[in-house]
Amino acid sequence: MAYAKSETTVACILSAAQEIFLSRTYADATMDDIAAAAEVTKGALYHHFATKEALYVAMLRAVLREKQALFKAAAESQGSCRQRLRRVTATFLDLPRQRRDLIKLVRRDNHIFKGRVRQQLVRAYQAALPEQLEAVMRDGIRGGELAPADARLLSWMYVAMVEVILTHYAEEVFSGPEETADYVTNLFFEGAGSA
Repeated sequence: MAYAKSETTVACILSAAQEIFLSRTYADATMDDIAAAAEVTKGALYHHFATKEALYVAMLRAVLREKQALFKAAAESQGSCRQRLRRVTATFLDLPRQRRDLIKLVRRDNHIFKGRVRQQLVRAYQAALPEQLEAVMRDGIRGGELAPADARLLSWMYVAMVEVILTHYAEEVFSGPEETADYVTNLFFEGAGSA
C-alpha cells in the first residue's frame, strides 16, 4: 500500500513539475512552487527528488520515454516511408498542447545542464524522436521514396520542420492535426527528401 501511495505522490509531483517548468524558466521555477502545485509537503518532495535538477531530469526523461513509445509504434507501423512519417507527425500533433510543448524543453533548457546530465537528456531526446525517424528515412532511401542522403540529417530536418509548425500561428493557419501533418509531410517530400 505504501508503494502505491509513493507512486501516486511521484506522479503528482512530476505532473506539477511539467506545468511549472513549462510556464516558467528553469531558474524561475522553485521547489516550493512545485510542492504547492503538487499539493505535497516540501519534505515529501525532497524525499523523492533531492534537488530541482534531479526533479527536472526525472520529469523530462519520463516525458521522453512516453514520447519514444508513442513515436516508435507509429514509426514501426506498416506502410510507405511517407505514410509512416505522416503517422508519426499526426500522432504527435494529436497530443494536447501541453504534452507537445514538453518536448521543447530539451532545446530550451539544454544549455543549463553540464556533463553527464546534459548527455543523458540529449540521448533521451534522440532516442525519443530523431532515431525513430532515422529508421523510417533509411527505409525510404532503400525503397527509393527518398533520394540517397544521410538518414540522420534527413531525420533532423524533418524534426526541425515539425518544430517550426508548432506555433500558435500555425494553429490558426491549419484546420487541425491532420491538415498540419499532411502539410509537413508533403513539404518534406517535395523538398529536402525528394527523390
